[in-house]
Amino acid sequence: MTASNQIVRAAFATMRRDGPRRHRDIAKILSISEAELLAAHCGEPDPQESVALEVTRLGHQWSEQISRLETLGPVMALTRNASCVHEKMGVYRSVSQTGDIGIVLGEAIDLRIFYKNWHLGFAVIEKTARGLQHSLQYFDRYGVAVHKTFLLPDSDMTAFLDFKNHFAEKDQSYKVGVSPKAFPRADRADCEIDVQGLQREWCEMSDTHDFFLLLKKYHVSRLQAFRLVGAGYAQAVRPGECRRILSFAVDKKIPIMVFVSNPGMIQIHTGLIKNISVTKGWLNVLDPDFNMHLRQDQIASAWVVRKPTVDGVVTSLELFDHSGELILMLFGQRKPGVPENIQWRALLDHLFDASRQCAA
Repeated sequence: MTASNQIVRAAFATMRRDGPRRHRDIAKILSISEAELLAAHCGEPDPQESVALEVTRLGHQWSEQISRLETLGPVMALTRNASCVHEKMGVYRSVSQTGDIGIVLGEAIDLRIFYKNWHLGFAVIEKTARGLQHSLQYFDRYGVAVHKTFLLPDSDMTAFLDFKNHFAEKDQSYKVGVSPKAFPRADRADCEIDVQGLQREWCEMSDTHDFFLLLKKYHVSRLQAFRLVGAGYAQAVRPGECRRILSFAVDKKIPIMVFVSNPGMIQIHTGLIKNISVTKGWLNVLDPDFNMHLRQDQIASAWVVRKPTVDGVVTSLELFDHSGELILMLFGQRKPGVPENIQWRALLDHLFDASRQCAA
């Protein structure tokens, strides 16, 4: 163990004793990535050391590991970005893969996985005030978390230990090879974009997935496309509208879809939401099988977006942070071949039209 590792371990133990700080926050204080914080706890500890974390580096068999998560039974799947945390309780079922994209389509846990952006994985056992907490945690090349799986009281502990031992990497050193995070690429100038082509092909979309091909073809970011496509398809609204939309969905019992993503993962909740609260600037959904925590102060812009499909227009509310990164998307619950929920569309159409009137 190196002196720097000892410093990280000691600082982590001290900060955990002093208060309920999260790994992400402790790493930020120490000016290292969250993956580096965990990696510092790999390997055999000093016999004199009070160990707060037991960390095992995992190999890179990402799709095989995701496929095996079903053996753990009910767990909590967590995906987050800098502004929003999405937690879903359930079992990893119906796992498949096409190229470097994985899919989990269980009744509760619904994921789209971008394995090309996965770089590190760890099995983590942590001593907490409530006992031992067991988890599997995955990170990108910048040391930022892309996905975590936490065991629950009903999870299969034997399966977890088998998983950890089966996928453990031979090299349990602290070195992780993370890279400094790059600044987001600036948008191309609007005058360089074929706006008429973008608008024409937006109108001709037949599936929401066509949208990603459109962005790639015209070399535009999501926000730039919203600005250029025209007010009939995308309209900026007040950033605080998310809370009102969620409250309305609760009151009217409108089933919705909540998407939270980062470069390595999209996690989706589908169904009713029941309990909303606001605590210290966080907008929270606190349901038995689904929790969401959204930093309201980090919402820089919100857009109501209409995408044509063969089943009719699909309407979403999309939130972005101050660097233009996508935070969260809300849709009405729907399946292919089924038109959008009328109540959901009416709610966002009203918001869309009200915002246009205010802008005028």
